[in-house]
Amino acid sequence: MKKYFLYSLTLCLMMLGFVACSEDEEFTDSRLTYYVRFEIQGKDTLMCPVGEAYVDPGCKATLGGEDYTDKITTKIDVDVNKPGIYYVTYSGVGSDGFSSSVTRVVVVYDPEVTADISGGYITVNGTYRETSKGVTEFPGFKVNIKKIAPGVFYVDDLFGGYYAQLVYPQYGDFTAMKGMIWLHKDMTITGLNGFNECFGDSFDAVNGNFDSETGKLSWTTDYAGMKFVVVLEKNKK
Repeated sequence: MKKYFLYSLTLCLMMLGFVACSEDEEFTDSRLTYYVRFEIQGKDTLMCPVGEAYVDPGCKATLGGEDYTDKITTKIDVDVNKPGIYYVTYSGVGSDGFSSSVTRVVVVYDPEVTADISGGYITVNGTYRETSKGVTEFPGFKVNIKKIAPGVFYVDDLFGGYYAQLVYPQYGDFTAMKGMIWLHKDMTITGLNGFNECFGDSFDAVNGNFDSETGKLSWTTDYAGMKFVVVLEKNKK
């Protein structure tokens, strides 16, 4: 896993260093290829309280300007009994057998979670990255959290700014681990999903807790054989 991470990191930095620009090229054939065009009904992201039935608004589709809605396939992968991030996928096959799809995000949330951890934070003492070679402390970096639904929050960097602000600040949030976390009723935290645009992957696990009395927030992000221990306090600046 470590070898793969280093390879991905090298490839990522090479891509950042070389940018090629060219005019769009269009290759034509004697016949036209039509792809299915989708129009998601309602919002691309929907909220559903835990325990309640999820009713999907559906999706319309056309192929070559003609209605194709009845011929697309809808896959609903939503567990309404468990808070989390789920997906509804609409897919269809075009005139030459090429398939395409669009996805709706469904957030199943627990309305009983009333704590709100959204806001601007800064990493404090106790924040570090641990590898087989040792520990690197990195307090003093910014992390922003946005509320999506009760108990569900978006974090702009689950690494706590290690790569995006300390190691490769010139590339900004391209190296950040963006993702969503779930704040449980007992104030523990688990990771729901994540994605690092530079490395092209996600975390292995995120676990932490929120101290409602002190306002201190902390979690550990396990990634590629490393641990990122992130301890946060509200940024008062």
